[in-house]
Amino acid sequence: MTQSASQAWAFYREVAAAKALWTVKDNVGYPAPKTANGRRAQPFWSSQSRAAKVVSEVPAYSAFSPVTISWEKFCETWVPGLTQDGLLVGVNWSGPRATGFDMEPEELKRNVQALIEDPDLRAPTA
Repeated sequence: MTQSASQAWAFYREVAAAKALWTVKDNVGYPAPKTANGRRAQPFWSSQSRAAKVVSEVPAYSAFSPVTISWEKFCETWVPGLTQDGLLVGVNWSGPRATGFDMEPEELKRNVQALIEDPDLRAPTA
């Protein structure tokens, strides 16, 4: 499993268990940097500690603060908004440049919702 795939799987499991996710915000709004393919992605993390680590370790994010979003609000408000704006969702970005796996908002919603509806899927297979 690649590092990005591992981060995505951890994201799905942790968000399904907590029914919440995190992003970061400053006094201007939410970041949505361009990805390697030229599309913009807004980063989300599966825990406050993951978001806080990027804020503390990546200079480009030092002015941001972690904010929590309930899974319900994310599905009802954020997914349609991100989709309408043509943004991807960055999943558990990490490292010195805060990068990782990006996907369509609806794909993320489907993957997490499947784990919420069937908790047995959360256990990693050997």
